[in-house]
Amino acid sequence: MLVLEVKIKGKKQQYQAIDEAIRTTQFIRNKAIRYWMNAPREAKINKIALNNYSTALRKEFKFVEDLNSMACQSATERAWLSIDRFYNNCKSKKPGKKGFPRFRKDNRSVEYKTSGWSLHPTKRRITFTDKKGIGQVKLLGKWDIHTYSVKSIKRVRLVRKADGYYCQFAIGVDVKPELRTADGEVGLDVGLEYFYSDSNGHHELNPKFLRKAEKAIKHAQKQIYKKEKGKNQRRKARQRYARKHLRVNRQRREHAVKLARNVCKLNSLVAYENLKVKNMVRNHCLAKSINDVAWGMFRNWLEYFAGKFNTTVVAVNPRMTSQKCSDCGATVKKSLSTRTHKCSCGCKLQRDVNAAINILNLAKARDGQSQSNATGVGTSTLVGASLLEQVLTVNVESPLL
Repeated sequence: MLVLEVKIKGKKQQYQAIDEAIRTTQFIRNKAIRYWMNAPREAKINKIALNNYSTALRKEFKFVEDLNSMACQSATERAWLSIDRFYNNCKSKKPGKKGFPRFRKDNRSVEYKTSGWSLHPTKRRITFTDKKGIGQVKLLGKWDIHTYSVKSIKRVRLVRKADGYYCQFAIGVDVKPELRTADGEVGLDVGLEYFYSDSNGHHELNPKFLRKAEKAIKHAQKQIYKKEKGKNQRRKARQRYARKHLRVNRQRREHAVKLARNVCKLNSLVAYENLKVKNMVRNHCLAKSINDVAWGMFRNWLEYFAGKFNTTVVAVNPRMTSQKCSDCGATVKKSLSTRTHKCSCGCKLQRDVNAAINILNLAKARDGQSQSNATGVGTSTLVGASLLEQVLTVNVESPLL
């Protein structure tokens, strides 16, 4: 599956119609969650039952009927996605919270399947044919959507972001593999001082995008509270604040994609730490820095490009990789403040490089757990997730939009 994202241009009335369609999608999803919660135990609520419930909602509410029927089904699919994940977490006895489905109040997208839209023959415009009144909008930029047939487009999604509205096309094509330029082997040790240190002694600097933009973000946030509620100036201040968060998010993604592609293109084996980032951010002293460095995003793109370049990626247990000597295997205890590894055998390395070598050695010994290489999704705009997956992650731009 290939996801292409194109910015759209329309009139104010069309943007309002898109917002109305997005609110309708949120309404259907929340009603489906409530329907599942209120259903008796003996009733079996599944994906099909929720799709049938969307038909009942169309008969009951006129504004729901105005939305395309397949878009209504997509909304109930979002509800079932959260319900099914909750069931799976319970069956697998996942520790901690199981992710009980919640009602959404910040939905920002509406998704159509194979109906409700039509692409102009020039593929520079797209028309939405349901009764929401969106009509025809322009597709901006130079994109390769024209190289694919209309039949290959499986889903179309309208997304509201901080800097405007976008149209995403999910195209049913296989991502073509590419040839590697080298067949090296590398171990990666991620950190906060450096983004990662590899087993060859290279240190990739931590860009700290959020830290650099933090002063401007705080200033923009203060400006919101100086404006009167309900006024146009407050709305504009919120948009400025949201755009700054969106810029940081895009910087992180571009950085992660660039590094992951280079690493997989140059190596036939990549070993990295199997970190539980969700548990690590519980440390309130380091949570902001850990979220800023985006280890999870980097790992996801590593696994994607591994499939594209036929690279083997292995996640190993990071336990004792910093304390163990990569030369003789002896344990050398050191605190976090100690940045140099010194062993009695004469080995002297930077702490993270020593850990990276241990990670690579573990991967070669196959002590790590091999990961799936590809996510199955490619994108020219670095989306990195299927359309349904993106529903859960689109709110990373800003909590205010």
